[in-house]
Amino acid sequence: MPDHNSNPFNLQQYLDEKQKFINDALMDIICKHFTDSRLCNAMKYSLMASGKRLRPILCLAAAEAVSYILNPSVISAACAIEMIHTYSLIHDDLPAMDNDRMRRGQPTCHIQFDEPTAILAGDALLTFAFEILTLPETLSINQPHVIFQIINMLSKAIGCQGMIEGQMRDIINEGVTIGLEALKEMHALKTGALIETSIQVGAILGNATPDQIHHLTIYAQNIGLAFQVTDDILNIEGDPVSMGKDTGTDRTRLKSTFPDLMGIAQSKKYADELVNNALHALSFFGNKAIPLSVLATYIINRKR
Repeated sequence: MPDHNSNPFNLQQYLDEKQKFINDALMDIICKHFTDSRLCNAMKYSLMASGKRLRPILCLAAAEAVSYILNPSVISAACAIEMIHTYSLIHDDLPAMDNDRMRRGQPTCHIQFDEPTAILAGDALLTFAFEILTLPETLSINQPHVIFQIINMLSKAIGCQGMIEGQMRDIINEGVTIGLEALKEMHALKTGALIETSIQVGAILGNATPDQIHHLTIYAQNIGLAFQVTDDILNIEGDPVSMGKDTGTDRTRLKSTFPDLMGIAQSKKYADELVNNALHALSFFGNKAIPLSVLATYIINRKR
């Protein structure tokens, strides 16, 4: 990777700018399409909470790594990805799942409203995400097959071949000690699939070449797993106030985690190795991948 010292990259400024960019785009969608109803208020409540916006930011950063401009379809896709992620959090927090009371520094959707409203708000965000991908402004600069490809990729990433299958395995494995490879595979589905697809979607909408997509996929697979390893560590060592959610919940639910199987020190070393693999894949891009490289380091150094 290039020497950053001659022109230091300000990560916090980048995150602040991109988070504001995503939040403004989401609010524009809300103002245009949401009604003043209990359902839409619940959707807005969870969607506009103070999340990291990591997945849509990775989508934008991947597009920037292969293109000089962010076209409207990339922005729409980034917003759709955040809606999908928020839906997954609403459902993950439900009493039938993890029964969490706090998320993103505020009461979870089912606590703030009620369980039926939370279920429907999650469902509505998921379906609305795909509506966003087919709006005229998204379609206008793309061949239809590109949008079909994006919808197909996202559907696989979050369905029975991705996130939902990973969540199912997570539930089945509560109270069961599983091996390291099974744990990696579960989290590649539950957490990694949407992170990987967020980056691939940004690259495709930025007109990436097959070689560029290949290297970004290697990067994405490594940071997706590094993200989960760090999440497992934070569930033990993290500050609930900084994280905006409860800690210690993995042990309460008897979940297998990387620290349980590897120990804290070895888990941190493994996360470092994954990030180094990701950075090596980015060397293909030179300076245009600096945001992605710094985001990889941020993933394992974050406090929330």
